[in-house]
Amino acid sequence: MSGWARVAVQLGATVSGSDRAESPALDRLRALGVTVHVGHRAENVPPGAEVFHSSAIGPDNPERAESRPRADLLRELTGLKQVIAVAGAHGKTTTSSMIAHALLRAGAAPGYLIGGALRTTGENADWGSGPWLVVEADESDRSMLALQTDVAVVLNIELDHHATYGSLAELVEVFDRFREAVAERVVAPDLARPGDHVFAAQDVVLLPGGSRFTWRGYEVVLAVPGVHNASNAAAALEAAALTGADEAALVAGLADFAGAGRRFERLGRTPSGAEVVDDYAHHPTEVAATLAAARSLAPRRLVAVFQPHLYSRTRELHRAFGTALAAADVVCVLDVYPARERAADFPGVSGRLIAEAAADAAAGRPVLWLPGLDDAQRVLAELLREGDLVLILGAGDVDRLGRALVAG
Repeated sequence: MSGWARVAVQLGATVSGSDRAESPALDRLRALGVTVHVGHRAENVPPGAEVFHSSAIGPDNPERAESRPRADLLRELTGLKQVIAVAGAHGKTTTSSMIAHALLRAGAAPGYLIGGALRTTGENADWGSGPWLVVEADESDRSMLALQTDVAVVLNIELDHHATYGSLAELVEVFDRFREAVAERVVAPDLARPGDHVFAAQDVVLLPGGSRFTWRGYEVVLAVPGVHNASNAAAALEAAALTGADEAALVAGLADFAGAGRRFERLGRTPSGAEVVDDYAHHPTEVAATLAAARSLAPRRLVAVFQPHLYSRTRELHRAFGTALAAADVVCVLDVYPARERAADFPGVSGRLIAEAAADAAAGRPVLWLPGLDDAQRVLAELLREGDLVLILGAGDVDRLGRALVAG
């Protein structure tokens, strides 16, 4: 929502808003003149204001009385420009960031609304002066169906939001509705249909901390690791090319793409010399891909620290999470970040389910159950050594732990 607030200011609106805790994003909004409240109270809402809420805000929130879902705001914004919308269970933020970065480097001056800060600019949103807007198409609350889209990108389809969808078939139906409304579609090979533009990274070679592959006869070099990022980059190039931007300029522009916030973000080193990398991975497929990317850096030990996100996801996927995490040399599991859910509604569900599943799959490698961030910081500070790489994984507030480890 902070990105949308930034764009609303750029379009001339007077903006205010509320969040439950302080964050750097709130400080950036204050610098733009946005009135920001910490804590939710009915009196925070100015008289006559148009109010929009995110899907993380429950119906009992005192500021929601006259509010509309965020999808309504996104529908309005996407009606003002030509839109590239990136959909998929995994890779939306990175691929959207790659598209925005490549178009910026090619001189297209795009607007963008992204789930993480684009490291090129340090912002997660900007209206831009060009005719194109790059956005994420979010299936978690079906808001992807509200977008007015000119180029649709579908990276993958996998059931992740168990509180929203009762089955994979229900999710596929929503993706189908999203695709069918758009004339230009960039789609993964296994999901492609007649008329789609299929993306693929050809002849991928993994390099230390990056990769090299071929796209439309061009050699593409990336400075972000992993096979999954080569695939994301191929999708980004395919979509960006549909804007009419010069292909060679797009390829050259991706060479210095450094990633998005909380997507394999290198935070620094601990006092003992271990490298700390933060990543938003919160699904078993994402965890497995991030661990594989980290292995390409050849650390002495790979330490995975995971904070589960949502009780519903933990209940459904704890065994798959355990299997994915067991690829690390050392696993540390924290308790669940509840977001909008309540522990009382999920009796018996905690991060310990994942820790036990990881221990079953780890073939004797150490698995630590450390529910609190303070406990994890204390134990990891003693455990980590020069040459280790510690991955801080999860969609909650676990990034605080990564920064605390670097600060010592």
